Amino acid sequence: MEEKTVSRSSWSGKWAFILAAAASAVGLGNMWRFPYLAAKYGGGMFLITYLVLVVTFGFALMMVETALGRKTGLSAIGAFGALKKKYRFIGVFQSIIPFIITPYYCVIGGWVAKYAFAYLTAGPDALADGGGYFTSFIAGNYSSFFWMAVFVLLTCAVIFFGVKGGIERSNKILMPLLIGMALCISIYVMTMPGAFDGLKYYLVPDISKFSPELVIGAMGQMFYSLSLAMGIMVTYGSYMKKGDDLEHSVRRIEIFDTGIAFLAGLMIVPAAFVAMGSGEAVAESSGPSLMFIVLPQVFQSFGGVATVLGFAFFLLVMFAALTSAISLTETCVSIVQDSLKSSRRRAFVICTIYVLVAATIVNLGYNDLSFIQPLGEGSSILDFLDFISNSVMMPIASLMTCIFIGWIVKPKVIIDEVKISSKFKSEGLFVVMIKYVAPVLVTIILIAYVAAQFGFFSM
Repeated sequence: MEEKTVSRSSWSGKWAFILAAAASAVGLGNMWRFPYLAAKYGGGMFLITYLVLVVTFGFALMMVETALGRKTGLSAIGAFGALKKKYRFIGVFQSIIPFIITPYYCVIGGWVAKYAFAYLTAGPDALADGGGYFTSFIAGNYSSFFWMAVFVLLTCAVIFFGVKGGIERSNKILMPLLIGMALCISIYVMTMPGAFDGLKYYLVPDISKFSPELVIGAMGQMFYSLSLAMGIMVTYGSYMKKGDDLEHSVRRIEIFDTGIAFLAGLMIVPAAFVAMGSGEAVAESSGPSLMFIVLPQVFQSFGGVATVLGFAFFLLVMFAALTSAISLTETCVSIVQDSLKSSRRRAFVICTIYVLVAATIVNLGYNDLSFIQPLGEGSSILDFLDFISNSVMMPIASLMTCIFIGWIVKPKVIIDEVKISSKFKSEGLFVVMIKYVAPVLVTIILIAYVAAQFGFFSM
């Protein structure tokens, strides 16, 4: 394969890949979207549904992408083309997605970094003013750009040192810190009066809450949380060694991701329950409003520990955002390197400049370019990019991948790759999921999310 002439990086071992992929999966979606959905859909019922989908639907899709990367040793564009040249367009389509997501993800990462810093400088009272602080910050001409640039440069600094020296080393530091901080905050929250009621709401299944909307919500969360259909797992898989156990690795990634998402809910749902009094009140707040408006009010209600708790929480979220931003940016670098057959350093420079410029444009959507409202009044450039990438392009990319592997090149291509390093214990489940179940579920996600955006369906 001509495309493999470019020098390729590799992980130092199986656990380096598992940790990196898990770090990629642990991002902002786990920190604000998972707790909101868990609260909205009755806690335990959502947790059970999500777990079932992760170990079936999510497993099959992640196995495809990781094995495809390892088999070809290429990022998404080259990987699909290597199996069947005329289907290279699937890889091209999938490869566009991280270039859309990375800039706006870094903008939000800058918001999180600013809030962590602000708890030490401005104090919890200033941040808990009902949204005024957040609005003035993102609409400002200087501060929001500064923190966006800080986050981009932090991300690119890790990428600069490469797969082993940068990504592996950072994950060995960030992931233990992230898990340790999440555990500490969760334990402290549980000591607050009323937190046990929140814990009960979060963990005990409420059968009456089960609905098609719950299943679609859990599917969507699982889909985005596992870093599927963005080229990330193909890229990370391409750095794997042939002797690394693929099935074992994917199962460990699922455990890490689900565990962190569970801890995020354990931090946020009982804490918000203490301050707001009910799961329904928590469920009414989602997305940025939960993270940057509601939670600062929750922390303020904790009195003397508000500063420490708020700083620790936003530092934790910044670590989670950073690990995902690293994987997104690394995917962009790998795609440019493979496509242009260039050196890694040249690809890195191109991607760094691109992300800084594109993130600046996204940031302008809240001030000088706020007149651009692509999804209707009150929407922003960031909202549009998030909708196009997450709700439209990712399900389409995943659907094309399922059809390509399930019906065109056939699942045996992936199965044979998995069996190079180990037995494929879940082979039967994998074939059924990738050929029949996954295409249907992905189509449902696509229809539901587009319908919800235009008001035809409530999520």
